Amino acid sequence: MEKDRHIVHCDLDTFFVSVERKKRTDLIGKPVLVGGFSDRAVVASCSYEARKFGVHSAMPMRLARQLCPEAEVVRGDMDEYAKYSRIVTEIIESEAPVVEKASIDEHYIDVSGMDRFFGCWKWVQELRKKITMETDLPISFGLS
Repeated sequence: MEKDRHIVHCDLDTFFVSVERKKRTDLIGKPVLVGGFSDRAVVASCSYEARKFGVHSAMPMRLARQLCPEAEVVRGDMDEYAKYSRIVTEIIESEAPVVEKASIDEHYIDVSGMDRFFGCWKWVQELRKKITMETDLPISFGLS
């Protein structure tokens, strides 16, 4: 039994916002809220610029717009998010031995034993670079 386990957690940064910014570059650097337009809607995702005003995911859209009135509200496109999620998953699965997809924007990778051949941290950095280059989406990794 192997006692040294190495697990990587991958999280696409502000995934819905990042995909929207690929389609609309005018949103880059601006506060963005992804969600419905009605007062009863909730924020599905928000940019870091909006978070500075106290906005967060799952917040009522009415409150988010009060906290950050200059934010651009985007309805969102689940088909597009699913497409990019599949692309990222395919990249990870092509490079990693054991992958668990936790959500549309998160994965866990078991890289136990790879340190003998590649060095886990170096391998993770190369995977991050590949995903970013092929998708133009920001992604964060945690290695334990």
